[in-house]
Amino acid sequence: MSLRKVMRVLGPGRKDGRNLSFEEAHDAFSAVLSGNESEIRIASFLVLMRMKGVTVQELTAFARAARERATIPCQDMSGLVSICPPHEGMDRFPPLEVASGLIAAGAGVRVLLFTDRCVPPKRGLTGASVLQGLGVGLTWDPHEAESWVEKTGFGAIAVSGMLPALMGLRRVRDDVSIRTPLSTVEKLLAPNNSAVVLGAMGGPVLGTAAEVMQALGHPRGLVVQGPEGGVVPGIVRRTRGVELCERHLVPLNVEPEDFGLGQGEEPELPLFCPVQDDQGTGDNAALWRIMAEMTEEILSGAQSGGRSAALLGAALVLKASGRALTLAEGVDAATHSLDTGAAREVLDRLRALR
Repeated sequence: MSLRKVMRVLGPGRKDGRNLSFEEAHDAFSAVLSGNESEIRIASFLVLMRMKGVTVQELTAFARAARERATIPCQDMSGLVSICPPHEGMDRFPPLEVASGLIAAGAGVRVLLFTDRCVPPKRGLTGASVLQGLGVGLTWDPHEAESWVEKTGFGAIAVSGMLPALMGLRRVRDDVSIRTPLSTVEKLLAPNNSAVVLGAMGGPVLGTAAEVMQALGHPRGLVVQGPEGGVVPGIVRRTRGVELCERHLVPLNVEPEDFGLGQGEEPELPLFCPVQDDQGTGDNAALWRIMAEMTEEILSGAQSGGRSAALLGAALVLKASGRALTLAEGVDAATHSLDTGAAREVLDRLRALR
């Protein structure tokens, strides 16, 4: 089905407007990714979906269509946890998912981080930039990403390497300038068999994302609303979440004070001069270096708000994997990974591969 036909049934305000069936949504998103539709039509479709509101069934169909076109690593790997933060990145808060992933890998979990760089319109700072600053980088090759996980316990893959059509849609996203279903779909390209830790923006999208993860058949997972929609919980106040366990969805609240990790303020990125209109924090190489230094300090055992947040993030990964039955057990295992140098060793193994 072409986007032209789909948009005829979507128009907000129309008496005969309706949600898309699974098949219609699947065909529509396949058309978006095909390269055969004009940028104007794709932009119109995405804005219409944003105005209407995307249903769980539509998002599930979009994700299925994207997965069918993507080359997804680690499909048959057991014990894998996929970390899926917002690919548009951060403006105010440091992306600590790299530190959390390395800590969890040091505790024995196989971790695959899905990320990208300078995704419009936000072009925020992401784990990809952190890895660049650490001298590790990420890979666009799914086979190489799988090899990294097998050899070190941690890998990072650029989602636009798995699904090149996403790179072709960057100009559309920049021109539209608002969040669209693409921002959610690109976080849902994890292997079917893996557990997932996924970041969600504030509001009702938390439950929607959890239901989509459930509909996609993942065995375990967590959706959390960390600062700026990230996967790492805040350390000042409670972070809301939903856990998927044995196909059931259960509310989950992360209270940093429960684990002695509460702080008076969140770790923040330093302020620089305003960026140009066509750039974001992810374009600032100085911030890559600052985030690399922050990550190095966390792995070296320095006490800081960043360490507390990274430990909570790692605890979520450990809980999603099933290695920790509770968040308290996850925090204990994550702390051991840091204090024994196991997390640092994962980073050293990654650097040895470069």
